[in-house]
Amino acid sequence: MDFTNVVGLFAGICVTLSVIPQILKVWKTKKVKEISLLTFSVLTFGIAIWVVYGFLKEDLPIIITNSISLFLNLIMVYFIIYYEKEK
Repeated sequence: MDFTNVVGLFAGICVTLSVIPQILKVWKTKKVKEISLLTFSVLTFGIAIWVVYGFLKEDLPIIITNSISLFLNLIMVYFIIYYEKEK
């Protein structure tokens, strides 16, 4: 793996991990009042496009990190919808 891929992988890991504290907080508190469904939906759609882009470019760091990020953001979207409905 060359330096460019290492940098890309590191950047992707940082972005991917950034949503985990929010997921854990929502999971524990079950509160989503202050979280925008629209924002997370657009973000999730954008990440899905990054996954497609990664496949088109055959770029493994983009594919791996954005696939994980897509999964995590889908969890967040689910939590927002589920806990908002519980009100």
